[in-house]
Amino acid sequence: MKYQIQKSPFIVPTTDGKLIEEHHGRAATNNPDISIAHMIAPPHWSEPFQTPEFDEYTYIISGKKQFTIAGEVVVLEAGQSIKIEKNVRVQYANPFDEPCAYIAICQPAFDFNKVHRDEA
Repeated sequence: MKYQIQKSPFIVPTTDGKLIEEHHGRAATNNPDISIAHMIAPPHWSEPFQTPEFDEYTYIISGKKQFTIAGEVVVLEAGQSIKIEKNVRVQYANPFDEPCAYIAICQPAFDFNKVHRDEA
């Protein structure tokens, strides 16, 4: 196959109000090399710190997103992007009053067994 159009992304079940639509990756296309997901983090959302075994790129479509990276707080706005190296402790959050839509790309693909989230 020379190309693959993704019309039915895998919707990752969540309990925190965050929308995760994986277009390519382990769950959606059985690809362990890369994952590409469209996400919407609701206002006042956050997740536990993690130290993943994969690089993660984030591109902000709308809203703002806060990253706490090895103790440093970074806020990105629409049109900005970031790469966070693997094995770096990070927390993702949206402490703001509007949703944040973004694209996340993990390389190799996101894997729950390799994200290493802190205990809540």
